[in-house]
Amino acid sequence: MAKAIRFYRSGGPEVMRWEPVEVGEPGPGEVRVRHHAVGLNFADTYFRSGLYPAELPAGLGVEAAGVIEAVGPGVAGFAAGDRVTYTGSPLGAYSTCRVMPVASLIRLPDAISFETAAAMTMRGLTSAYLLRRIAALAPGDTVLLHAAAGGVGLIFTQWASLLGIEVIGTVSTEEKAEVARAHGCAHTIVYPREDVAGRVRELTGGAGVPVVYDSIGATTFQQSLRSVRRRGLLVCFGTASGPVPPIDAMQLAIHGSVFVTRPALADYIADENERAELAGELFEHVAAGRIKVQINQRYPLEQAVQAHRDLEAGRSIGSSVFTVD
Repeated sequence: MAKAIRFYRSGGPEVMRWEPVEVGEPGPGEVRVRHHAVGLNFADTYFRSGLYPAELPAGLGVEAAGVIEAVGPGVAGFAAGDRVTYTGSPLGAYSTCRVMPVASLIRLPDAISFETAAAMTMRGLTSAYLLRRIAALAPGDTVLLHAAAGGVGLIFTQWASLLGIEVIGTVSTEEKAEVARAHGCAHTIVYPREDVAGRVRELTGGAGVPVVYDSIGATTFQQSLRSVRRRGLLVCFGTASGPVPPIDAMQLAIHGSVFVTRPALADYIADENERAELAGELFEHVAAGRIKVQINQRYPLEQAVQAHRDLEAGRSIGSSVFTVD
């Protein structure tokens, strides 16, 4: 019998339970996937805590990699034995095996391991749309990225370097600053002891940056707003410290006619062709070694409670994955 993490009420990490589940056969348009590795993402904590609503009881997790065991009626393009990865599917990735819609699947090249795929499908596709879709960046541009030593941050900075884009990255410790610089971050700001916006202005000759990428939210929004150049763009793509505060439109004018967007990965991979294009570019870089995916934390799936505690306490560097026996 398969096993999975499930939760019956919203709350802290302790609400998660490791328990047997019935999986069954795939229905029309569905497949059954045997997981080999499962991704751990900060967004998982939002569903568990209730910040993102979920119908309870529920499974958890939206990213994993494995092998298709069975296909349901009407499934085309995939067959039993195919290596696949996915992100953004219905909750339930924290499991040894599951039935899920085939529309979420991405074929996984042999050159990329299951653990690597689970560590970077969401983070890599997030980096892909941030760099390749959300703003027109050119070689020589400088951008600000918060959480530069996180899972998205380490992929983003490497990819930005390939595009000739200079990254100023914020981090919480000097140890994380060293990791970020080793992955292509041109300048690092240790935000507990430095004025982020002041340092950004210093590094850009007072102009600010054309784009700020902020996955932190509540505690960084004002610094981000002050770091954007005139008519620049603030991309709020995460809320690790809490929701972004209500935006006063007049403040956008005061700070230089600034634009603000709150994108979601789902809207950039909803189209099958666009998802394939972004994934193909990502996989090509990873398979060729131009982008290296750093997995610094591995947990057995049954240790999800500890994994969430570590993640929310900021003890993680780079990507984290769950291993599946």
